[in-house]
Amino acid sequence: MAKQNNHLVIMAGGVGSRFWPMSTAEKPKQFIDVLGCGKTLLQLTVERFGDLVAPDNIWVVTNERYADIVAEQLPDMPRQNILREPCRRNTAPCIAYVSWRIKSKDPKANIVVTPSDHIVINVQEFQRVIRQCMLFTADSDAIVTLGMKPNRPETGYGYIQADLSSSSLRNKELFRVDSFREKPDLKTAQQYIQKSNYFWNAGIFIWNVSTIVNAFRVYQPKMAKIFESLMPIFGTEDEQQIINEKFPQCENISVDYAIMEKADEIFVCPADFGWSDLGTWGSLQQQTPRDLYGNAVIGNNVSLFDTRGCIIHTTQEKKVVIQGLDGYIVAEQNDTLLICKLSEEQRIKQFSGEN
Repeated sequence: MAKQNNHLVIMAGGVGSRFWPMSTAEKPKQFIDVLGCGKTLLQLTVERFGDLVAPDNIWVVTNERYADIVAEQLPDMPRQNILREPCRRNTAPCIAYVSWRIKSKDPKANIVVTPSDHIVINVQEFQRVIRQCMLFTADSDAIVTLGMKPNRPETGYGYIQADLSSSSLRNKELFRVDSFREKPDLKTAQQYIQKSNYFWNAGIFIWNVSTIVNAFRVYQPKMAKIFESLMPIFGTEDEQQIINEKFPQCENISVDYAIMEKADEIFVCPADFGWSDLGTWGSLQQQTPRDLYGNAVIGNNVSLFDTRGCIIHTTQEKKVVIQGLDGYIVAEQNDTLLICKLSEEQRIKQFSGEN
């Protein structure tokens, strides 16, 4: 596997404000320092790929309103590798666009696609898994997705059902996918985790560029035709104008529905490297070190008394004293302070006043 053919695609177009007041529609969670470590989730995403991918082969697909933020946070990557979506069309058009764009530059490209807003605790194990998967896809027509070993009956994730009866002959860590399952209710999730062959769908994919382009040609011919016709203009000054015209013609569909649930050569790599998609304040609490009373604190000047089961995110050098709270979110950003029951966090969007 030639490193010069390794490419990283980061999908960073999400507009969610679940971590309000830190994240907003103007600056979603992938562009903020959620963990209080001095780096944004986008920067951590790039960092965890270490020396697997050269800076010139890193691509970010984002909404056009966030392109300048991406450039500011990732100054080492080429500006032309920031691809701007003129509108939201889910993950399939996003992946199709960047796949044909990479193909125009490197027909032998081997690609890993990842969201921009996940966290990984064991980076060394993550890199080992990615390296093995990329070795597998470099010279095959297989599509590989990562399956996270579940440790709780999570209803917020989709699941992958794997055939563990026999592994791939070329890599003993890879197994064929039997099916993809939608986000389950609690009873179904409890049934899944009692079995050894169900894994969380992390939305991380590995394939070579020929494989994914051919998959679009077979299963999404209309979308493939759009991007195939744009090959002559990729990398030219006309690219953005034409993309602005053509991209909205794509169907609004996820890559899971468009490709993954239809293709034949789909493999899953079960993995365990401390993963979370940080979709909620509750998930941030679970991924942050907690004190004896279950409190997760991100901030340097926080004192807690008679408080348990809370997530505190106050990083702006204010003295914060909390007494008597049980199961709350306390978060501040600039002139906004949020105090909300963890059990009611689904209402945060309503509180924020954002659409």
